[in-house]
Amino acid sequence: MKIIVRKGKLADTKSQAIILPLFAESRKLSGTALEIDKISEGLISEIIKNGDFEAKPSQISVIYTRGSLPAQRIALVGLGKHKEFNLEKLRGAYAKVMQHLRNLNIKEAATEINSDLLPRKKDQVAQAVAEGSLLGLYQYTPYKTVGREDLKEMEQLMIVADEKDFSLIESAIKKAQIIIQAVYFTRDLISAPANEMTPSIMAQKAQEIAHRENVSCRVLDKAKMKEMGMNALLAVAAGSNQEPKFIILEYTGSRKKSLPIVLVGKGLTFDSGGISIKPAEKMDEMKTDMSGGAAVMGVIMAAADLQLPLNIVALVPATENLPGGSAYKPGDIVKSYSGKTIEVLNTDAEGRLILADALAYAAEFKPAAVVDVATLTGACIIALGDDVIGMLGTDDKLKNEINKAAQTTGELVWELPLWENYHELIKSDIADYKNSSGRAAGTITAAAFLSKFVGDLPWVHLDIAGPAWTTKDKPYVPKGAAGVAVRLLVEFLRNRVHK
Repeated sequence: MKIIVRKGKLADTKSQAIILPLFAESRKLSGTALEIDKISEGLISEIIKNGDFEAKPSQISVIYTRGSLPAQRIALVGLGKHKEFNLEKLRGAYAKVMQHLRNLNIKEAATEINSDLLPRKKDQVAQAVAEGSLLGLYQYTPYKTVGREDLKEMEQLMIVADEKDFSLIESAIKKAQIIIQAVYFTRDLISAPANEMTPSIMAQKAQEIAHRENVSCRVLDKAKMKEMGMNALLAVAAGSNQEPKFIILEYTGSRKKSLPIVLVGKGLTFDSGGISIKPAEKMDEMKTDMSGGAAVMGVIMAAADLQLPLNIVALVPATENLPGGSAYKPGDIVKSYSGKTIEVLNTDAEGRLILADALAYAAEFKPAAVVDVATLTGACIIALGDDVIGMLGTDDKLKNEINKAAQTTGELVWELPLWENYHELIKSDIADYKNSSGRAAGTITAAAFLSKFVGDLPWVHLDIAGPAWTTKDKPYVPKGAAGVAVRLLVEFLRNRVHK
């Protein structure tokens, strides 16, 4: 679906449906809602008066205008109480109303950016409307053949703006669509089955991103990684017939001397657990273990299309983790790219191994900051549930920047401690570190392990194990891949521009 911005008034707009968001206190209509109510001879006030529409969060009522307006329908959507309103509720409301209209086989709709929502943040309101509408309509259908003709799609959302707000809203919508396109790209990569999203195919997708201006891509093969000493990554890859790839995407939007921000994403295109094999139940979802890698690729895509004046590097160690005659084993010791040795106690704690080499390699770019994104631990889901990203790191300023971006985007983070006593739990008796310390504080000890390969660089680790994949529909995240962390990190980068 495309979003277009036009000058005009919503009441004068010809459409299959015009969308009106209303607060729960809206018994006294004002602004556009009052104007449309008068023209339609009280259609809106009647449904409110009769108690059929209370404007509860994401409540929807569709009214047929019977020719009283150029639009065929008025779609009312509730925002809840004004004092409880935020951008996340707005995203959810527009996702739900657009899904409802799609289910009615409506192809196009129109709305406006209500000046009563957040008067001083009309650009953020416009972005949230676009995000809710488009992200809520996402469908992954390339493998659907039976009943394909029954799939319904919205084609257009028109946003009507007055003269004074037109440029601001048009610019916000253009930027929002760029970011959403990157989320769609990320969701598509994650949703693809593992036989159609191997490390090599993931590398090809990265190379396609590099067709953009100021973006370059290098892909290190197995021989080059061996030469460089990325033995932790190669150990994980040893059981698979699919060759591992180390993807390096660079976006140069600023002076070459400007220190880059390095984003590292876990790229396990399938994780069986290796010799420490996972249970069969839900193993199919392990195609999503490359969600972090897909996310940082999406961020580069968005940053380039937004032409952010920053230098950004995305590193994605991509491999499968499978059992086999050549697979690495519990008890093995590997020497990582950093030179530090790792005792393998659990081959299903593989994400931290491939990230260890990638984080150590990040130092080669002399970065201003390093952020890694990974579906790293089931323990994070136990601690924080399915909706929140676990955040740990060594730099308070960087953590605060990411938390600020989280509050705006609704991709929420919660900090867990990384105190010194946790570091004792990852020390090995016969090597420098061990890759697993058991169930206790699993998310924290995983981050403590990663910290040993970052050095003194400002660093934050984002554990997206919970929100990366959902087994039930959320307001603007249909069941499946969320593409989480793309909007979060793009907002973080945009804020860096304005520092």
